[in-house]
Amino acid sequence: MTRTQQPLLPTYDHRPGTGPTLVFLHYWGGSARTWDFVVDRLTGRDVLTVDFRGWSRSSGLPGPYTLGQLADDTLAVLADAGVTDYVLVGHSMGGKVAQLVAATRPVGLRGIVLVASGPAKPAAQITPEYREALSHAYDSDESTAGARDHVLTASELPASVKAQIATDSRAGADAARTEWPLRGIAEDITAHTRTVRVPALVVAGENDQVEPVDVLRDNLVPYLSQADFTVIPHTGHLIPLEAPADLVDAITAFTPAA
Repeated sequence: MTRTQQPLLPTYDHRPGTGPTLVFLHYWGGSARTWDFVVDRLTGRDVLTVDFRGWSRSSGLPGPYTLGQLADDTLAVLADAGVTDYVLVGHSMGGKVAQLVAATRPVGLRGIVLVASGPAKPAAQITPEYREALSHAYDSDESTAGARDHVLTASELPASVKAQIATDSRAGADAARTEWPLRGIAEDITAHTRTVRVPALVVAGENDQVEPVDVLRDNLVPYLSQADFTVIPHTGHLIPLEAPADLVDAITAFTPAA
C-alpha cells in the first residue's frame, strides 16, 4: 500500500492490483479508513482511498471545502497516482462528489457506484431548519454518539468500529464540518448528473434514515442515463461498515476485475 501526502493534495492510499482501480470516496464525517472492511475483502484489486480535504489526515488543508473543490481534488489525486482506468465508489457526500467528477467525463472513468449517496436533487426534508440542526451533529462526543447510534446506523457495530466512527466524525476542520450540512447537502446538481454517460450502480440501505430508499429512487436514479438500483437489507446509512460483504458483492458484480 502506497501512502501519499503532498502539500495541498489530500492524503490517499493506493494499493496496486488488478484493475480497473476502485476509487473510494468517503461520507461526511468519514475518512479513508471507513472503507477498510470493504478494501480488505477486495483481495488483489487495485484500490485507492482518500481523506477528503478538511478530514482526518487531510484536516490541515485549507478550504474551500465545497463539493466542487472535493471533485477537483479527486481528479488531482487520480493524476498524482497515475490512475487512468477506474471506477468511482462514493458514499453519501462522496457519492455527490463522484457525480460531479463523472460529469466532467474524465478519460479513463468506466463507471460510478453511488452508495447511500447524496441525491442529485435534494430531498424535501432538507429544509434550512434541518440543515442547521445537522451542522451541530458532530459538535461534541455526546452529539456524535447520538448521531451514530440513532441516525447513521441500523445495526449494532463492534465497540472498536463505533470508536472509529466517533473519532473520524470529530476529526474534521471546523469549516469542513459545517460545509456539507449548511451548503453541500442542499446543492442541486441535477444539471451535472444528467450529463453522466458511464454506467452507474445506486446502492441503498433498507433502513437508511439519512438517504432513504425512496429518496434515492426518486431524486437520483432518474437523473442518471444508465443506472442499476439495489437495496441492501437490514442496514442503515453506514453501509461500508454495516454490510461490507454485501457491498463488495454488489461492487464486484458491477465492475469485475479485468
